[in-house]
Amino acid sequence: MKTRFIAAAAVLAATTALTACSTSSSGSGSASGDERLTVWIMKDSVSDAYLQRFTKGFEKEHRGTTLDIQIQEWDGIGEKVTAALASKDAPDVIEVGNTQVAQYAASGGVTDLGSKVTELRGGDWLPGLAEPGKVDGKQYGIPWYAANRVVIYNKDLFGKAGITAPPKTRDEWLAITRKLNAGPVQGMYLPGQNWYTLAGFIWEDGGELAEESGGTWKGSLDSPEALKGMDFYRQLQALGKGPKDSDEAKPPQADVFAKGDVAQIISVPGGAKIVEQANPALAGKLGFFPIPGRTADRPGATFTGGSDLIVPAASAHQDAAYQVVKALAGEKWQSDLARTMSYVPNRTSLAKVIEDNEGTAAMAAAAARGRATPNSPQWAAVEATNPIKQYMTAVLTGSDPAKAAKEASDSITKTLGS
Repeated sequence: MKTRFIAAAAVLAATTALTACSTSSSGSGSASGDERLTVWIMKDSVSDAYLQRFTKGFEKEHRGTTLDIQIQEWDGIGEKVTAALASKDAPDVIEVGNTQVAQYAASGGVTDLGSKVTELRGGDWLPGLAEPGKVDGKQYGIPWYAANRVVIYNKDLFGKAGITAPPKTRDEWLAITRKLNAGPVQGMYLPGQNWYTLAGFIWEDGGELAEESGGTWKGSLDSPEALKGMDFYRQLQALGKGPKDSDEAKPPQADVFAKGDVAQIISVPGGAKIVEQANPALAGKLGFFPIPGRTADRPGATFTGGSDLIVPAASAHQDAAYQVVKALAGEKWQSDLARTMSYVPNRTSLAKVIEDNEGTAAMAAAAARGRATPNSPQWAAVEATNPIKQYMTAVLTGSDPAKAAKEASDSITKTLGS
């Protein structure tokens, strides 16, 4: 399951391919014995230059420790990590998608780092990274970085419509989009199956995709709150010409936006670079704002994609592995990562690091209210068939929302209980 997927693909469109790197140094620092640590990092997560800086810096501060950083492909990573966790020769640190932690924790092969949360300043972590890393009261995943959706808008079209500032509330957003939706202009291009965006709307209205009670998960798209979120999606989607039966990849929404007659899309900020590549004339004409909430005092809830760090229980270097996690999750390397990759840092207090980048700043503002998908080991199976997409299309094409939501919820319940 690649739920940190779209974020990395869009944000990192221009980054170079990664290669494994390993550097050693005999610089000063506290001795920790002669240890060689294996660290798995996912392809296209961070740049080679960042990994080289980190490796050199870490080995200098931890004399006698050598890092062997190995780049992993996303395809097939679930089976590879599961096998590694069950082995006696596991890596020492593994990067995993934030919503994959529960799946791996269920195997029993992940170290509980709950006793380290205070030292790692866990009270300042982004909820969308911290929550999925915590399973049954144990903190298996330590937040590393985040990326989430914002609204990318065409400043020229906003200006021609007499709109001088982005909306702060849902009602303002609908009103502005209606104003933009004149002549050949689409006020909003929103495909009918952008379910990550729907999830944010549902959370904003107090609903859930699924809820757990007494160890049992149940789909909850049919709750009154979740139905309100779907109704807002329906209203917004109707203010454009997005297809009702496909997602943002079919057709690629960046290509649609690049034609210049669409005022807004919902995407990670890196999507703007793809738009500008398709139509260089739009360079410098794109702006960003957080998805508005119900009130002006805070952005709307949003899905947070990103990565956590885990330490396999089979690692023979538990203390040293934790030091790697501590460094990567700490202020120094979080700040470096945010500036290098335009990611949201794992702490809300570090948002200032990227405030001079309009797109990333908008993303960071929204990340403070970020959420992740239900923390069930079976959620990957839900996404495999994804009844949420069929539910959305059914509502947008005129089916009874309550009935369609009940059918989708029943399907989710069945899968989560399998």
